[in-house]
Amino acid sequence: MSAIVRHYGLPFSEPMAFGLSSALTFAFLPFIKISGQPLVSYRMPPRTILRGLQKPLRFSMRTETFRRPEDGMARLDQLLDAGQVVGLQASVFWLPFMPPDFRFHFNAHNLLAFGRDEASGDYLLSDPVLEEPVRCASADLAKARFARGLLAPKGLLYYPAHAPQEPAWEQAIPAAIKKTTRNMLRTPLPFIGVRGINRVARAFERLPAAANPQATKLYIGHLIRMQEEIGTGGGGFRFMYAAFLEEAATRMARPALAELAAQLVEIGDLWREFALATARMIRDRDPLDPAHLATLLRAQAAREKTFFTSLEKAVRRS
Repeated sequence: MSAIVRHYGLPFSEPMAFGLSSALTFAFLPFIKISGQPLVSYRMPPRTILRGLQKPLRFSMRTETFRRPEDGMARLDQLLDAGQVVGLQASVFWLPFMPPDFRFHFNAHNLLAFGRDEASGDYLLSDPVLEEPVRCASADLAKARFARGLLAPKGLLYYPAHAPQEPAWEQAIPAAIKKTTRNMLRTPLPFIGVRGINRVARAFERLPAAANPQATKLYIGHLIRMQEEIGTGGGGFRFMYAAFLEEAATRMARPALAELAAQLVEIGDLWREFALATARMIRDRDPLDPAHLATLLRAQAAREKTFFTSLEKAVRRS
């Protein structure tokens, strides 16, 4: 989204896109399965980010899905020929430029198409997982965009209906922060926000480490995969939100937000330490101890509750 906004000449960082759309959260959804394991997310769904930026930037995003791959690819060609930068949803598994360790059946991956090579027919793509733009053959991209299964993309593409405008920062930033703190602290759903972290801790405490160590390793390993490989969720998104708070502090001349950003960086570091502790257990370098991991999770929940309460108070005072 930050790349799409910048395409229209408005300077807009990735942390600002993340923070202004109130995308930071935590969700533990045991009734939705990814590779047979509960869905765990450290941010809001991509479409929430798309919607969340429309009001502050005073523009609208158009989304389109298709029944037939040929229709979806023809529409993508039409938009690219018109000079649009187009967001796409695709399956990670069918994208040939992905590193082998990242290629599994996950259909909710987002990337950008910004052009195509007329001679070869390859599409020019920008993927958030990779450092440099890549090329992708038309057949491969069509297969990825129309993969079947859970969260099937159905050829989803999205683009702005008109150019975004610079937001009214003094109103937009506090409103976005208040929404994030509300999601983390007072959601009515017990598997969202701080309550969701504690719910994962309870799930870990019930794991049969001695009776079925392999199943336990798969379960806790899945959480770390969702945290550190799929979107670098746990620490990465906390670091990104901290960068948003630093930028917000500068734009609004509120140093208290920068101080809170430093606290959130420490919380992000501790998510990474939790991932390391889990990885050591999976690799048999430390004894398998889900109860210990549950204790670490409860400590993280307490830290995040304290942090978001302080953030809420700081915005309220301003």
